[in-house]
Amino acid sequence: MSLPRIATRDEWMGARKALLAKEKELTRQRDALNAERRDLPMVEIEKDYVFDGPAGAVHVIDLFEGRRQLIVYHFMFDPEWEDGCPSCTAGTDELSPGFLEHLHVRDTSYAMVSRAPLAKLERWREKQGWDLPWYSSHGSDFNHDFGVTIDESVAPAQYNFRTKAEAEAMGSDLFEADQPFEMPGRSCFLQVDGRVFHTYSQYARGLESTGGSYYFLDLTALGRQEDWEEPKGRSESARSATPDFSS
Repeated sequence: MSLPRIATRDEWMGARKALLAKEKELTRQRDALNAERRDLPMVEIEKDYVFDGPAGAVHVIDLFEGRRQLIVYHFMFDPEWEDGCPSCTAGTDELSPGFLEHLHVRDTSYAMVSRAPLAKLERWREKQGWDLPWYSSHGSDFNHDFGVTIDESVAPAQYNFRTKAEAEAMGSDLFEADQPFEMPGRSCFLQVDGRVFHTYSQYARGLESTGGSYYFLDLTALGRQEDWEEPKGRSESARSATPDFSS
């Protein structure tokens, strides 16, 4: 791997200012994209998915834990596997209690869903030392309907909003794997008066662009909600304001 070239302080400053202009433009584009994401239409969840959780059978509305929004991470864990996906495990290791608290302050819950039986999920969670809501979708259509279990015997093959034919036309060999197979994803939901709506999903490399709780909130229908009144009971650690340095 090559190293950056050595320069004078003035050369570095000139290059840094040129890069700063591009960074600011990217920030403006990201803000505009986030606004478009919030304007996406939403689809009501009419199928009664049932999950297996530590307290027994639950439904999608229960995963909200009384909050308005829900972010679900589709954690790759095939029913035949004994261990969870290494990549999904590495990403989950980076989540902290503070991350969850920041989401909760914005009326947003976070949960993981996998197709493996609950006993395997619980064993893997205990081994990793996680304290995150994790539910099994084993036996339901949830993973198939949200495009993270690929099984042509159940539904036409599709991942990241591309059909098998579209992926193959782009040179992808993804669908050559033995089926069924698991893929990662993240989906966002909003509940309104007891009705649950699907607002957004992302897959593939989109999952890599993480940047703390604000990044996750930017994926949701309500966004960062920075114009909301300060929620009561917010801890001191979550109360610090974030100034806008983008201009």
